Amino acid sequence: MIDAAINHIASNVNKHLMRTFDHSEDIVVVSNILEQDGSVSANVANKIILSLVNVEKDSVAYKQPVAVAAAGLRAVNSSHPMHFNLYLMVASYFGGNNYQEGLKHISSTISYFQGQPVFDHHNSPGLDRSIDKLILEIENLSLGDLSSLWSILSGKYLPSVLYKVRMVSYDSNVVSGQSPVISRTQTKLTS
Repeated sequence: MIDAAINHIASNVNKHLMRTFDHSEDIVVVSNILEQDGSVSANVANKIILSLVNVEKDSVAYKQPVAVAAAGLRAVNSSHPMHFNLYLMVASYFGGNNYQEGLKHISSTISYFQGQPVFDHHNSPGLDRSIDKLILEIENLSLGDLSSLWSILSGKYLPSVLYKVRMVSYDSNVVSGQSPVISRTQTKLTS
């Protein structure tokens, strides 16, 4: 589900940037900036890179699970869905004479998310059915936190913005048990 969420976001940003800058090829890639051996990842030059930098469990319950009656006799119980926040780094990997183009691309990406901070099935019909909605919020980092993050990612700063992507939920749909359904209450009075 994480891959579906990030790929959906990347696809939408890519379409926006291709229209805005009249590109004939994809300009957005989902990738690490560096490979594990320290070399630059393939196909990231002159691209906007989306990288997952953290997954965080969200303790706020957005949906409460319900017991579903099966044939009116028993209710099916399942585990509670888990909600996650994804931290998505959007970086501009344009160097040399293309640096200014990179700044234009990241500015346009920020503008796009400012205009469409929520992806749901109404405004984004290609959203995976297992995802209810995605909400993007800019995460402000102090210079110290930013330095630490870039030390982890590549050691070299790129023009970038960090987004928190909320509402990624995992629901295993595994039945954990059944319980009787109470359809009416009876009160017995004794004297």
